[in-house]
Amino acid sequence: MVKHIVLFKFKKTGDIASVKAVMQEFKSALEALKDKIPFLRFIEVGINENPKEDFDMCLVTEFDSMEDLANYAVHPDHVAATRIIKDIKEGRACVDYTF
Repeated sequence: MVKHIVLFKFKKTGDIASVKAVMQEFKSALEALKDKIPFLRFIEVGINENPKEDFDMCLVTEFDSMEDLANYAVHPDHVAATRIIKDIKEGRACVDYTF
């Protein structure tokens, strides 16, 4: 099994309510992938509630293999979800490991 953990950092400029709305839309789109991508074994998405931390959102997913993870990365529904944050994403950190 492969665990894929991603942290997202969003721009702090502009209307905070708009950024939060985009974050919620992104969270919902990611969570909907469970019903669209059969090889996605687990997904959890969290919006950070601690303003003292650097990252704003986390994504935890699980796959049977690195090949499944690679297929997830290019899956049209996943790509569409990532487009939601294209204008507010400032940074991203990722760890993939087997367990």
